[in-house]
Amino acid sequence: MAKIDSFEDLNVWKEAVRIAVEIYRIADIAPLKNDYKSRDQLIGAAISISNNIAEGFEYNNNKVFVKFLHYSKGSAGEVRSQLAVLVKAGRVNQEEYLKLKSELIVLSSQIKSFINYLVSLEKNQTLKHEPYSH
Repeated sequence: MAKIDSFEDLNVWKEAVRIAVEIYRIADIAPLKNDYKSRDQLIGAAISISNNIAEGFEYNNNKVFVKFLHYSKGSAGEVRSQLAVLVKAGRVNQEEYLKLKSELIVLSSQIKSFINYLVSLEKNQTLKHEPYSH
């Protein structure tokens, strides 16, 4: 994997931002537009996906970054859950829901793959530093 200099270089962060912008667009359409509590909760959960990726990256520590990636993945699930309720309540249209649900599942999978990569990287670095023993 190429060296990443900033969280803005991460594809998972870029995709999380794209999805959050889409959530903002949906939140500006009635009837969700006028359901302030649901609107705010949905937007908050959506932006926490990219925010947790950014925050975790900035600690410059893979173990901490992995923890924040788990939070980010959890937020993606939270957004899916909120959208499921909102579509059943008639606040979000079914087509938008299905599209976003699919995109959020893909993003969650990408985040999980990234977590697995970082964990294996950490394990390999630990093994390299352990003294040889018989």
